Amino acid sequence: MRRVAALLALLMAAACTGGGNEGAAPSPSPEQPGEIVVVSGRDVTGKNGIRQQLIDEWNARQERAGSGYSARLVELPGSADEQRSQLLGALQSGGAAYDVVNLDVTWVPEFAEAGLIRPLDEDLVDGDVIGSVARTAWWDDRLYAVPFNSDVGLLYYRRDHLEQARVERTDLRRSDWDQLRRLIDHVHDHRPEGYEKGWTTQLDAYEGRTVNAVEAFTSAVPGLRLTDEDGRYSADADELAPGIAELRRRTDDLYTLPDAHGSDEARSLNDFAAGRTTFLRQWPYAYRTLHQTFDPRQLGVAPLPGRAVLGGQNLAVTDVSHRPRMAADLIRFLTGEESERCLLDAGFAATRTSAYEDPGLRCPLGAGSPSASPTGESTDRMPREARTGRPAYARSVLLPALREAVLRPRTPLYGAFTQTFTAQLGALFADDPPGDSELAERLDDALRRALGD
Repeated sequence: MRRVAALLALLMAAACTGGGNEGAAPSPSPEQPGEIVVVSGRDVTGKNGIRQQLIDEWNARQERAGSGYSARLVELPGSADEQRSQLLGALQSGGAAYDVVNLDVTWVPEFAEAGLIRPLDEDLVDGDVIGSVARTAWWDDRLYAVPFNSDVGLLYYRRDHLEQARVERTDLRRSDWDQLRRLIDHVHDHRPEGYEKGWTTQLDAYEGRTVNAVEAFTSAVPGLRLTDEDGRYSADADELAPGIAELRRRTDDLYTLPDAHGSDEARSLNDFAAGRTTFLRQWPYAYRTLHQTFDPRQLGVAPLPGRAVLGGQNLAVTDVSHRPRMAADLIRFLTGEESERCLLDAGFAATRTSAYEDPGLRCPLGAGSPSASPTGESTDRMPREARTGRPAYARSVLLPALREAVLRPRTPLYGAFTQTFTAQLGALFADDPPGDSELAERLDDALRRALGD
């Protein structure tokens, strides 16, 4: 009887989420054609960016097929935390007509546990999706989302600074933090114009501080897990202390721009571009942005020394959607091979290996090809592979970094985790910071109270 019930449940789930297979059993409640609303944060590729272009392409295909369906993209204002609050409030109240939500990878367990998003057909995430990225889509052994665009911490550096300091090797793809400090010491002795400190990152009291801290903690304690498979706190003070010590070393005033303690992505990017630092920890979108100002002789990019944190967004079908089958069909299109190649060409980190390695795969939109001004001059300065048109760093730097990236704690209580983590670690940047062991005890106690153990 259990096997029969399980089979019936699987058949009902497949009918609701739409596997896209011909001959599949029809949904017990046929969908009415109409508009599918996709809700997302801001597109870093700008107005009428690649996400909107992909949705426009899906709409064009639906119009040619006469399906009666269309999709509309709604962008939420504010920070990621504000967007999360807006989505939670809208879906929990039942008053939002949202069909597809673009969730930060850390939100998936929370939305799944709360019943706000539906389980999906497992074939939506196949073997082409990068392994570390695919893990962000699951919760409690069920697929609840599909990776749309990924993210990972990278190290950007000023080649021209290093050359002025007479550093012979400026390819830092196999560097570590000790080497980075030695290079900073060397640049200190040959200060370029406008230079102040060695590096900067995002340490303000928001998710940027959490990301930098998790990178330090997992670099100092390989295999560290702050939460277990159920999302409960699973570390202890002895495991936290080395991570705190590593974060303290990385943010030492000798090497780090003081502004970093109150810095976010935009501010740190501006400080680096202005020449105040030689090194910058940033996300992949900065590759295109910085190359609008610098050429490859001035700017380099490498995997972040130690462990880098995985970011990104995943698409999910809401529990309140009246068109879950076609919502899943839209997600299949938006996360397919060609769409992922379009996302990569436009400046996002693609989630599929084929986008980086298949020499014959192209974006059908031409989204990655250099755009032109009215005079015919190219306005796209991002370096690209001559043969494939992919961003030049994609296969050699970005793909390996994504494969090696670590996940932030996976828990339905992620909001409580990051708030606690950020607040407690703020003591490191105070005038009289506590020692490593003392702060580890404080953080351990706070995380136990926030997440349970």
